[in-house]
Amino acid sequence: MFKIVNKEHFSENVVHFEVEAPLIARTRKAGHFVIVRVGDKGERIPYTITSSNLEKGTIDLVVQGVGVSSKKLNELNVGDCITDVVGPLGRATHIENFGTVVCAGGGVGVAPMLPIIEALKKAGNKVISVLAARTKDLIILEEQVGKYSDEVIIMTDDGSYGNKGLVTNGVEMVINREQVDLCVTIGPAIMMKFVSLLTKKYNIPTMASLNTIMVDGTGMCGACRVTVGGQTKFVCVDGPEFDAHEVDFDEMLMRLKAYN
Repeated sequence: MFKIVNKEHFSENVVHFEVEAPLIARTRKAGHFVIVRVGDKGERIPYTITSSNLEKGTIDLVVQGVGVSSKKLNELNVGDCITDVVGPLGRATHIENFGTVVCAGGGVGVAPMLPIIEALKKAGNKVISVLAARTKDLIILEEQVGKYSDEVIIMTDDGSYGNKGLVTNGVEMVINREQVDLCVTIGPAIMMKFVSLLTKKYNIPTMASLNTIMVDGTGMCGACRVTVGGQTKFVCVDGPEFDAHEVDFDEMLMRLKAYN
């Protein structure tokens, strides 16, 4: 059993948990995820590890309550235990000194982006983070992102905070003023599609994390099949990160409709 030692509401449906998992905390890297299960008959849900604390032996997870299982998880409180937390899973993010990197995160996609931002900064990159959401209340982890970013640009659809516009507006603003050597994007599939189309126009290498389509997390269910460079890949075992310019986002968007 994995005890919850801290809980914080980022918004009405988005909750941050700090969970005791010392073995995972010691071995996880940026890009890794875990499978979480609440109850002996609970559904398996994949969540990217946002951060870890080696001294406390804890990992951080950000959970958006959208279905029965995630809402059940969000109802747990400090002192309660999560039945299963399995990991770290997936392939770790490839980190090196690329130069100037733009990290474009949308909504709760900022949570899996945070450890990548931290790793990129520690590798010597100039990191410019573009955080986007519909409204101010849905911007998360701004302070934590700012700790490892040379600059943080906020975009909101309604202009309630930062700049009014989409994440692509923020990314293009940076591209127009300086050289960008790499773009990393995590968020809704439609957002990643348009970030990819934008950076492809400027010939900027781009990495996208497709974790939103994962279900089982071990390659057995096949629900996370995507086409990358004309080949079938499984996000949970081959990814979750891929060359965004090679991803068939239209196919991915159609597959995501199955969960509606």
